[in-house]
Amino acid sequence: MKIVYYTDQVYLHGGIEKVLAQKLNYFSNFPEFKVYLITTEQKGQPYCYPISKRVTHYDLGVNYSRTKSYFHPVNFKKVPSHLIKIRNKLKEIKPDVLIVCNFAFDFYFIPFISKGIKTIKEYHSSRYYYSKELPSRSFLSRLFFKLNRLIEKRYTHIVVLNKDEKKYYAAKNCVVISNSIKVAINTNKLVRNNVIIAAGRIALVKQFDHLIKAWSLIANKFPHWEVHIYGEGDKVLSSELQQFIKELKVPNIKLMGATSHLNVKMKEASIYAMTSKTECFPMVLLESLSCGLPIISYNCPFGPKNIITDKKDGILVNHNNIDTFASELAKLIKNIELRKMMEINAKKNVKRFDENIVMQQWIQLFKSID
Repeated sequence: MKIVYYTDQVYLHGGIEKVLAQKLNYFSNFPEFKVYLITTEQKGQPYCYPISKRVTHYDLGVNYSRTKSYFHPVNFKKVPSHLIKIRNKLKEIKPDVLIVCNFAFDFYFIPFISKGIKTIKEYHSSRYYYSKELPSRSFLSRLFFKLNRLIEKRYTHIVVLNKDEKKYYAAKNCVVISNSIKVAINTNKLVRNNVIIAAGRIALVKQFDHLIKAWSLIANKFPHWEVHIYGEGDKVLSSELQQFIKELKVPNIKLMGATSHLNVKMKEASIYAMTSKTECFPMVLLESLSCGLPIISYNCPFGPKNIITDKKDGILVNHNNIDTFASELAKLIKNIELRKMMEINAKKNVKRFDENIVMQQWIQLFKSID
């Protein structure tokens, strides 16, 4: 079976890129699968996460300007060439299945240029806020939402990450398959430092300002503890977050930039913190559990509650309640026995997301659409 994964790039650190690399590597180990990766703008950059040499990679070199709308003349004039390139490449490969990983302009024309190919569209973000705010949005925005739903029906399947998201998709071809993680058996005793770790792209949706504010409320009580935030992204926002730290005079909190060794940092830390506005099924929480790292997270739509078992391997805090987040974080810092109990439970509970279990769901989906 020939499988094509299709996305914009795999050189920037992010959840989609990490999940994609995992899937490519997993399926490329099976002789019955021939795995391809097609990108539109890799720009000759190295992969941000290791990808097996058994995966055949083609970059179309479309190179849209991501700082401009797809309807801007600079980008819109590239659409015909993009369409021809992807159509020709699909004709050349003749895949059985095409999986579209990211959401971009090509989402709208893929079903119409992939005749004879089973198409799957993955969604990695939540539709909660978009659907909630839809009645008050502009006519054009509502029109595009209706168009999205019509196009989704043209795909063989739509895949979402948790059961709570499924209700936001009208297509009857929608299935739920969560992210997964390779669960490693580690008998070595970890040396935990007094570090609270957070990670993700620097973007408004991650609400790192909430974490900074929460830490400012309790930092002076824990002078021997530090907060490390890993990630890259919006440079303007990064500067604003740095300025926010200075304005609040918050000690022992740092923006650490990107890292390719987040799992190592997690094994050295004592607590993982998440204050996102929305999360569909964050890989960082699976990684935290696999490292036995206790989690404190906003109960935001909808990922955390589908991963964390409250009071067992982590703590779910009412969404956007900074004061409660700070007080619960303080309790977790002070209670080492609670953290040890959560570490044991985390390593047990994460097994339900083991990649051998989740990837079998993908294989069954592939075979069901033969």
